[in-house]
Amino acid sequence: MRFEEGSDNMWIISLVTGLFVFFLGLIIRIFKMSYLIAGYNTASNEEKKKYNEEKVIKFVSNLILVSSAFFIFGGLLFLLFVGLQETIFFVSVIFFTGCIIGGVIYFNISGYAKIKD
Repeated sequence: MRFEEGSDNMWIISLVTGLFVFFLGLIIRIFKMSYLIAGYNTASNEEKKKYNEEKVIKFVSNLILVSSAFFIFGGLLFLLFVGLQETIFFVSVIFFTGCIIGGVIYFNISGYAKIKD
């Protein structure tokens, strides 16, 4: 995929996306919106009792906040390295995706928020 003529505004798209994801993470944390967390919101009450909701919210919001930094940082790099916009965009997307996937795998393997019996 090649960026077409007029892709000079790609940095704006990257920054806006990063800021949107960042504020989503803040909203989840500040207002304790566990119903916005995919999988947790559809779990039965019995399944939800196995997890510490406070820790779930903290972990997911931290994961979202950290991963949003890749888009924000990528958007700022667009301004500095104009000739490398495609590379910066794809690296940002790869790091963002890797952070989310790695975080979900870590959360499931570590049992971070599971309530000990």
